[in-house]
Amino acid sequence: MSKIQEAVTEEISPEEYRERRLQGWPAKAAAIIGIILALFVLITSSYLNIQEFYRNTIFLILIIVLGFFIYPMNKKKPGQKFSYLDLGLAVLGIISIGYITLNYTNLHVERMSQASTLDYIFAVVCIAVLFEITRRSIGWFIPILSVLAMIYAVYGAYFPIDFAHSGFSLERLLYRIYMTSNGIFGSTLSIASTYIVLFILFGAFLSASGASKLFNDLALAIAGQRRGGPAQVAVITSALTGTLNGSAVANVATTGAFTIPLMKSIGLKPRFAAGVEAAASTGGMIMPPIMGAAAFIMAGFLGVPYTVIVVAGIIPALLYYIALIFAVDTEAKKLGLKGLSKDNIPAVKAVLLERGALLIPILVVFAVLLTGRTAIMAGFAGIIAAIITSYLTRDKSNRITITKFFAALNDGARGSVQVAIACASVGIIIAVVSMSGVGSMLAYNVIDIAGGNLFLILLMVMATCIVLSFGLPSTALYIVVAVTAAPALVQAGITPLAAHFFVFYFGAMSNVTPPVALAAYTGAGIANSDPMKTSWTALRLALPGFIIPFIIAYDPILLLDTTEGPIDYFRLLIVIITALIGVYALAVGLGKFVKTRLNIVEQIAMIAVAFLLITTDTMMDVIGIILFVAVMMIHYARSRKKVETSDGAY
Repeated sequence: MSKIQEAVTEEISPEEYRERRLQGWPAKAAAIIGIILALFVLITSSYLNIQEFYRNTIFLILIIVLGFFIYPMNKKKPGQKFSYLDLGLAVLGIISIGYITLNYTNLHVERMSQASTLDYIFAVVCIAVLFEITRRSIGWFIPILSVLAMIYAVYGAYFPIDFAHSGFSLERLLYRIYMTSNGIFGSTLSIASTYIVLFILFGAFLSASGASKLFNDLALAIAGQRRGGPAQVAVITSALTGTLNGSAVANVATTGAFTIPLMKSIGLKPRFAAGVEAAASTGGMIMPPIMGAAAFIMAGFLGVPYTVIVVAGIIPALLYYIALIFAVDTEAKKLGLKGLSKDNIPAVKAVLLERGALLIPILVVFAVLLTGRTAIMAGFAGIIAAIITSYLTRDKSNRITITKFFAALNDGARGSVQVAIACASVGIIIAVVSMSGVGSMLAYNVIDIAGGNLFLILLMVMATCIVLSFGLPSTALYIVVAVTAAPALVQAGITPLAAHFFVFYFGAMSNVTPPVALAAYTGAGIANSDPMKTSWTALRLALPGFIIPFIIAYDPILLLDTTEGPIDYFRLLIVIITALIGVYALAVGLGKFVKTRLNIVEQIAMIAVAFLLITTDTMMDVIGIILFVAVMMIHYARSRKKVETSDGAY
């Protein structure tokens, strides 16, 4: 391990995306606010019974104040100091949200929901402050989209007939957004203030216990000696890290600092190494139990227990990572790469003996969920298990002391800011969608344009997700398409769970979809490679996994959904087998290599196999499998002949 560790420590870890480098009293103040925020979530999710609206407003005040501390005015200047302007905006956030917190009962009980001019003034201030912190932490896209949504709500009568509505007064819109639980302080913020932050805290405590080191060593022990071993180590490490980390960017930053230098050390190009890590970390967004925080929102939208979402996500996530391993292995074969020396790889048994106890918290979370308990209970159990198991390892530095306990609270709170702000801001869009009925209108028009053809409908929804991904982070993207595009899929006959998984999946893929591919850009920073070329490489590696949501849409059996009846396990096996063949065919077709380099006909045939195996049509499956077998036989015969005629040289 010494040579590997030396190679890794030579690399410079990337700075946190957009975050300000705080020093002095602002750093201490931000830490105190972060700890208060984390404790508030823990207490209100367990012992303190507080009305949902008040919990959300207090939570958002803390989030906004913390956000103004850690995100600078200019994202390109992380060294920018905390200023009076930042302080003033934070105070405006406190006053504007605090106003509705103190006057909510008075407004709806004593004044019979009759808003005053002062109410509307504070509504405008609150929205303006929210837009500014959203711009700082996420970018311009959500504020612009929210403003467009508000314009549509007020001037709906002037839009094309297919999307027109009678329109609402600005006062009514502000009332809905600011003074009710159907806007900023609505369901998405409720989910953020409970489930999402709780599981982000769980991830922070698990990381504090040394789980990240366990995942790296375990992945290295399992896959290090395999062909292109470090690339496969990156895939496995990111998959394991994805179980506790809801952010693809953070996943790249933490695991990539170890895996990218490792991949470069065996001869992989920097952009490919960064692309592998970005694609692997993106898969963490669909890996149970956290699934990038959007899983909690999906459970809320569908009105199903969170356990249903976790169980549904297992097979698709495994298929995605298997597809990625196929793509990585294809590249390793093409380049003739070998694995790492056995001397540089730890033994699985030794890793498990040293840190294996740190896997217990993840097992505890799954166990609690599978026993039918709530996600909140599972999150609490996971945190407690992480603290206890940190004392069961041989390495004393893993123990969560009082200092590390508060540090984990602060880390979890900071990691919650972006997703919480996104949930609050997108509440404006949700309010407009529910008021105007644009979701139903969009669903009708999509189906009408596609002529009722399911494949075209799926392509149009996928394209919508990809276009929106240019400016929206994955969780916010899922929320937007869940209330706009998902109804089109449901209306086309797809089950609600499959429809939401389809848009959720492509929401997660926004992390590797150019031109805004944050996970790929983060990996490029570590690898010193071109960001745009890295994002295209990451997309190519992830593409074999793109057929998985299509398979889910055609046959939701992969989600283990029992709402439509008992599961036919024989049919499930058939669907898994055809899915594996499909993702393998697409991986080698795009990678242009199996035994030797594929010719153009073989490439096209392999890609065709993947598309043939998407649907549940038996005839299409049979044709796809026959074509796959035929291409493989022809290719192996051609490669043998090539070896014989070239005396073993390709």
